[in-house]
Amino acid sequence: MRTSTSKIRFQKINLATIILLFILILAGGVVRSTGSGMGCPDWPKCFGRYIPPTSSSELPKDYKQKYVAGRLAKNQRFAKTLDVFGYSDLAKRIRQDRSILVPEEFNVAKTWTEYINRLLGAVSGIFLLLTAILAFSYRSENKLIPVLSVLNVILVGFQGWLGSIVVSTNLVAWIVTVHMLLALAILALSIITYHLARVYGRPKLSVNPVTHIATLLALVISIVQIAFGSEVREKIDAVAGHLQGGYRDDWISNAGVIFTQHRDVAILVLVANIVLYALMRRTFNRHSIQQQIMSFVFLMIMLQIVTGILLSYWALPPVAQAAHVLLATLVFSAQFYLMLNLYQSVKGGVQQ
Repeated sequence: MRTSTSKIRFQKINLATIILLFILILAGGVVRSTGSGMGCPDWPKCFGRYIPPTSSSELPKDYKQKYVAGRLAKNQRFAKTLDVFGYSDLAKRIRQDRSILVPEEFNVAKTWTEYINRLLGAVSGIFLLLTAILAFSYRSENKLIPVLSVLNVILVGFQGWLGSIVVSTNLVAWIVTVHMLLALAILALSIITYHLARVYGRPKLSVNPVTHIATLLALVISIVQIAFGSEVREKIDAVAGHLQGGYRDDWISNAGVIFTQHRDVAILVLVANIVLYALMRRTFNRHSIQQQIMSFVFLMIMLQIVTGILLSYWALPPVAQAAHVLLATLVFSAQFYLMLNLYQSVKGGVQQ
């Protein structure tokens, strides 16, 4: 069956969007690890400019007071939203938080780090919108593709707002974890639509239910591991703030039990994927996409272990932090794509 030009274009744009999302997650990791979230205190401009300043002489007059007032107003609006949903105590803490009144000092490196992150976010949003528009070429064959693509655009808008709350508030630590999990959901939806478009018209596979269960279990453990990792990051931020950015070697030791839990779940991730790899070897031959995906997963897990060791014993180098987040995302995405391919493979799922 011949694929129309619009469908081929959709698949290419969708794949490009997935790649951009990985780059954006990496950029977000860099912003987080370098503390550049408030590098641009306003939005959509940066210090009132479309091109950020490169020296303090280019800054607006009284910029500290102006942007502190803007941050305070944003937090007050968020507190009202929390009141609506019944989180009155948290809303009260946000209203009484005096730490947000301390202005951020201008740092050209942090400003441009955040600005590049915003540019990548804008480009990713445009590609997601293009994906949603082109997805309607599948409306007669599979209505799920345009529905999920449009949903993704909506989620990205919400994610952008949530990201602004992450850097604006100091007290709502769990938002960092929600922000990360929502990024995984956006990525997963893009992977689903790409897969559905690729396998349209292909026969479904017949795979042992045990393999399906093992794949799902490995995926769930990876998600739990990523959630724990986000909580570790939140705890580290709290410790770093308490120590005023000093004594970096002590941050891990002061992170508490959440770091130990994150390390223990990492062992479960490794064990679950070893079992899954054994099942894949028994079910599919070495040229199948399923085994290729599992080989990729193992490579990413090994690299993630290396970055985890660097973080633990080398005082959390920012480069390793960003790489650790990206590798965790790649593991999740590969496992998710594997799960989809167990139902319907882009290559027919060559079995032994």
